[in-house]
Amino acid sequence: MPRAFWKGVISFGLVAIPVKMYVGTESKTLSFHLLHKKCLTRPKQVLHCETDDEYFSIKDTVRGYEVAKEQYVVLNDSDFEKVPIRTSHAIDILGFVEAKEIDPIYYFGIHYLEPEELGAKPFRLLREALEKTGRVGVAKVSFQRREHLGCLRPLEDILVLHTMHYATELLSRKELFPSKTRVTEAELDMAVSLVKAMAKSFTPEEYKDEYQEALKKVIEAKVTGEKIVAPAAPKAEIVDLMATLRASIEAAKKEPAIR
Repeated sequence: MPRAFWKGVISFGLVAIPVKMYVGTESKTLSFHLLHKKCLTRPKQVLHCETDDEYFSIKDTVRGYEVAKEQYVVLNDSDFEKVPIRTSHAIDILGFVEAKEIDPIYYFGIHYLEPEELGAKPFRLLREALEKTGRVGVAKVSFQRREHLGCLRPLEDILVLHTMHYATELLSRKELFPSKTRVTEAELDMAVSLVKAMAKSFTPEEYKDEYQEALKKVIEAKVTGEKIVAPAAPKAEIVDLMATLRASIEAAKKEPAIR
């Protein structure tokens, strides 16, 4: 059973629903250790203070905010707990919007919510109201020493909170130069035909991280001394666009691509 990392209430209007929050994702990437190149020994990481000319461990550090050149205000754990903001213990819903209004570019994290025993009925009521209206709650909540913008939506029998980027966190796209090349109506029709030929329902279980599996093969080959040949990069040159599109459509009809 996973452990809830945050407890508080979902707050909207005068309603307060006690809930628990759980992390909704985990990394599946292979992990590597830094080793001393000479002897392949894992080094011990130490910190060095130039002022005192001494080495020390992470337990001898504090968090400091630089208020002036080399002048710091030190904050400890209790100081962070005293930050005067209501979202420390509340998922504060600011309004309900249509889900399609939020561009996916804003999403970056997933957290699951379940109700405390006392909040079971209003929790279900909120979830079903969101389902019926097709809307999601735009909310703010504080954890991990920052206030997150979030999107609250129903997912099966629970609610899920997507943490979101603030608009100020997205980098500008104004310096990018979109293509001004014109396409013909015939080329567009052919491209649309290819999209339709490759159309399918989204089934998440069909997709997996093939890089991790291939990386394991490289590791196994290094152990056994087997030689691994790197794959050739695909050619980006398109000689006849229409012919390429037609060939792609025929291939898609025979075997829909799954990646």
